[in-house]
Amino acid sequence: MSDITVICPNCQDQKPISNLLTAQSNQNIIYKCEKCQYEKKNIQTKKG
Repeated sequence: MSDITVICPNCQDQKPISNLLTAQSNQNIIYKCEKCQYEKKNIQTKKG
């Protein structure tokens, strides 16, 4: 099974989703680009 690829909205770098997302205890997610350090916090999930 292959991993989903995420494209950074800032620099267009592509990486597997498992390397970029951090789950928080309140069901929100943090995305951080390894290349340009762009960060998006409190991404709502269907459970949150």
